[in-house]
Amino acid sequence: MIEIVTSPAVASALERGEAVVALESTIFSELGLPRPHSVEALDRVTSAVAAGGAVSALTAVIDGRVRCGVGDEELERICGPARKTASRELGMAVAQSWPYGATTVSASVTIAAAAGVPVFATGGIGGVHRNSEVTGDISADLPAISRSPVITVTAGAKVFLDLARTVEYLETVGVPLIGWGCREFPAFHARSSGVALSMSSIDPNELADLAIAHWGLGGGGIVVANPIPEEAAIDRHELDRWVDHALEVTGASQQGGKDVTPAVLAALAEVSEGRTIQANLALAESNARVAAEIAGALAVRSDR
Repeated sequence: MIEIVTSPAVASALERGEAVVALESTIFSELGLPRPHSVEALDRVTSAVAAGGAVSALTAVIDGRVRCGVGDEELERICGPARKTASRELGMAVAQSWPYGATTVSASVTIAAAAGVPVFATGGIGGVHRNSEVTGDISADLPAISRSPVITVTAGAKVFLDLARTVEYLETVGVPLIGWGCREFPAFHARSSGVALSMSSIDPNELADLAIAHWGLGGGGIVVANPIPEEAAIDRHELDRWVDHALEVTGASQQGGKDVTPAVLAALAEVSEGRTIQANLALAESNARVAAEIAGALAVRSDR
């Protein structure tokens, strides 16, 4: 069994049954948002978790050790150069002692589940790519979420994905998908995709009860879809034009692989003159805030 190294703050919170929120590290590394935005994102997300009364558990592989929580002295490293680490790369990152493997959603929920952290906040999950019937490209995030008993709070999936098929995939693999006060699946930078959701709630206590029942019956992951704050959202029609441009300049519609998402996000940032980056910051902070609320509700139930 691989040891999951928890930071003292996370270990203490877990031992006391207090609220903990797992976080990915890709968004904060040089693979995610460019500096200084990555540093700002880390500060805003961890501050939102703390304001909600929870402890942040940053996931990563550092010097070949799987981490769930890092110390303050390591935060500068989290914002530096890294190797992208999905769930399939975790074993290799340990075996080859990677200096810093920045975790994606699939790796993060895997680590969170192994460490006993039941809530995870990210920006947006991966999903079924457009033209997947040709490329076969479906993000590893989806099966990892389905098998990990963790609540993932997300602003939907990246808007350049096939969002209808992404929602259908989650239904197929038995993942409850709950809109946080919404009845349509959020489209990352936009508040709605037009894809209907069958479940909606804005009550962290209700979601905590749902999770306990779902896990008690042997279920895996749960997704809470939290729309980007209205003041930071981008008009869907304008966003669609930017996405079409980004897909064209990157050739992403005709190819698959892990390099597609960062290439398209970079193209979107360029064509939007940085507006998508500001949207990323706002939605990541909002998701962290919601995740802390849900983690708090779960922690109360663990004391009963």
